[in-house]
Amino acid sequence: MRPPPLLANENWPRPALLALRAAGLDVQAVAERMPRASDAEVLRHAAAEGRWVLTFDRDYGELVFARAAPPPPAIVYLRQGAYVPDWPARALLDLLPQADWVRGHLVVVNGRSVRRRALPTP
Repeated sequence: MRPPPLLANENWPRPALLALRAAGLDVQAVAERMPRASDAEVLRHAAAEGRWVLTFDRDYGELVFARAAPPPPAIVYLRQGAYVPDWPARALLDLLPQADWVRGHLVVVNGRSVRRRALPTP
């Protein structure tokens, strides 16, 4: 199965972005492609291009669930205090073999657990 295309939010660390690209993944970076875009614009872009959103920002869940913003195929929200710069890439690479489990969900990852909530259907 082909890995999904990804969209790394502005808060996604550059070392993790580069590690994902080095692994051969199709990753756009908000900081490079659409700097200073609002969270709503990022969601619209991800939904239009079929990209998973990678973020440390909890606002995406609120936009999708409370404000009915159109969801992307998946949102991977990392909640972690201090971490080494490549941890986000490793966490995502661990999820990719379970892409069908992630697709259609907000997936919350921290150092101890992974949980998910189904995204609303557009």
